[in-house]
Amino acid sequence: MKNKIKSFFDANPMISLKSKDVYKNLGLSSLEEYSILKQELHLLVQKEYLIKIGKRYTLNKREKKIVNGVFQIARQRNYGFVIPQNSKLDDIFIPERAFYTALNGDLVEVELVQSKRGKSIEGKIVNVLKRHNRQIPAKLQVKPNSCFAVAENHAIHVDFEIDINDCKDLKSGDKVIIGNITWNENELNPKAEILEVLSGKTNYQTQISLIANEFNFRTNFPNEVLKEIENITEEIPMGEIKKRFDFRSKNIFTIDPDDAKDFDDAVSIEKLPNGNYELGIHIADVSHFIPKKSALYSEALQRATSVYMVGSVIPMLPEKLSNQVCSLVPYKDRLTFSVIAEIDDSAKVHKYKIGKSIINSKRRFTYDEVQEILDTNQGDFVSEISLLNKIANELRSKRISTGSINFISSEVKFILDEKGVPSDIKLKIAKESHSLIEELMLLANRLVATHINKGSNKGKTNFIYRVHDLPDGEKIKEFERFVKSLGYNFNSAAKNKSKELQDLLEKVKGNPEESVVNEVAIRTMAKAVYSTENIGHYGLGFKYYTHFTSPIRRFPDLIVHKLIYNYLENKNKENYNLNELIEISEQSSAQERNAVSAERLSIKLKQIEYMKNKTGEIFEGIISGVTHFGIFVELEANLTEGLIRFKDMDDDYYILDEQNYLIYGRSSKKKFRLGDKVNVRIVRVDEEKREIDMMLVF
Repeated sequence: MKNKIKSFFDANPMISLKSKDVYKNLGLSSLEEYSILKQELHLLVQKEYLIKIGKRYTLNKREKKIVNGVFQIARQRNYGFVIPQNSKLDDIFIPERAFYTALNGDLVEVELVQSKRGKSIEGKIVNVLKRHNRQIPAKLQVKPNSCFAVAENHAIHVDFEIDINDCKDLKSGDKVIIGNITWNENELNPKAEILEVLSGKTNYQTQISLIANEFNFRTNFPNEVLKEIENITEEIPMGEIKKRFDFRSKNIFTIDPDDAKDFDDAVSIEKLPNGNYELGIHIADVSHFIPKKSALYSEALQRATSVYMVGSVIPMLPEKLSNQVCSLVPYKDRLTFSVIAEIDDSAKVHKYKIGKSIINSKRRFTYDEVQEILDTNQGDFVSEISLLNKIANELRSKRISTGSINFISSEVKFILDEKGVPSDIKLKIAKESHSLIEELMLLANRLVATHINKGSNKGKTNFIYRVHDLPDGEKIKEFERFVKSLGYNFNSAAKNKSKELQDLLEKVKGNPEESVVNEVAIRTMAKAVYSTENIGHYGLGFKYYTHFTSPIRRFPDLIVHKLIYNYLENKNKENYNLNELIEISEQSSAQERNAVSAERLSIKLKQIEYMKNKTGEIFEGIISGVTHFGIFVELEANLTEGLIRFKDMDDDYYILDEQNYLIYGRSSKKKFRLGDKVNVRIVRVDEEKREIDMMLVF
């Protein structure tokens, strides 16, 4: 209770409330909780953490309030945010004057100050706890008496001073990896050392290496991990088989992308005598091979996730586990963790069981193969696939009807040659076969989380949930203003906002502004994170939800396997206390954000590489951003984004109307609004600066 109260006042340092209002804001519901709340409020006043004025409680602002979090610099580089380690707290705005010696990605201490912006909590960085980017790709600027390294990551806002003696055999323009960064408070620039000199040309592997270094991902496994892997074999002892459900005789198969190398989920379905169906969702039992006290476990925790870049992956687990021993390849006995549900035609789950199992996959399908079976009603396991698709459609329909939001996010697929150079970029088309697997995985994740919270056990077992908070009130109002500027209605005050949002997404489907509305809606939402405190998943509309279905590539799933097994079997072989699970949740959430950023950068660099030979060509696009210096346009053909600068729009003087998400010509009154369709010419592609310049074509 004390931590809940402190987190609430930390996030709302200017608020002043009576005890009953604090009770409501914390979502408490019993008299017993109210009694405990009042006791803790009294103790926090005694400790001078809170001040009581009359009947109202407020944060003691006379004491400096320090919050730890990760520093992220905005694209414009003249302000940033700190994302608190405590996921309950809002992001903290940091003006440029308060950056201290922090660099993008650093773990920092922030002192909260009185907000001058009115909306966000404001802070100033007072200490750097840990440098994030220990290895940074950069380009040298060498002069007779000085040497500086300019980071290739444009979120790094300063240049690095290099010892002139280390640059004597190098020249301006040489690419290097720098590290061992120091930056004292009285120094204008940070100092760094050259760790590696890269070749002049950036080949495919160098590009991957640069991204890995930029985000501080580990690409090689330590020797102690490789030694542990040597002792792991595919052979399954008979004693282990006897402990498990044996599903090896069942028609079980996998459905994955055509380029997938690890298969961590498989499915099955068969009709029962009572007319219902036995639906099986079988997940690779990675936890069986990774004991808590092992080098493998420690390394997986540090990585927390696999990172998927264009044409390459930095795996969470060594290849012997991810692509061989744990991968559910056809015709091999594999250890799994299964969710078996009895389900009817309307997708109602009548009963289910969860337990460790052994399977033997009968077929490896790609999404395209399954789609062809659905389209033609012919092919291997056509009966099972048709049934699974029917169940998936029912699950999706029920999910959306109860408030789940179906965002549509466009993706691209790169066609690479043998050197990793993109020869083409195609839009990925979402098909029924993708949705089929997605819905079944959502069901398994929901059933596992619900099982932990059944009956008298409700909320008593330490667990990791996948949670998604309600959208911020101010952001949802801003979103309402945005869609109204496009001519759509959205009521930010609606009781069921998720239903209101889903209705809007249906209305924009197929229209030019569909992708922009979806993108802005996603940005409006809170970020989904891992947490030991279940607050539900707003976006999916689930009261209980976790991640159970991808333990080969996500560390929280692996831990959920261990937790649910201990719970089911009443075993305490590998206990986890609450603090351990909080640390795992925070580490996994942070690494997930990192991985997403790296994956986006990988896509952007490949798009830029592809477009460098398209200078002078004309493309159709959608205005994806409006700023005080120009407009961003996303090409419809391949989702590449470029900038049209105001200085290149010489037909008029253009002004930003931030409230209405548009720019307009001062003389002509010509308007360009977010979501508008435009034709553009590619005028400049700069791989070094990671920029594409465009011009409007009328």
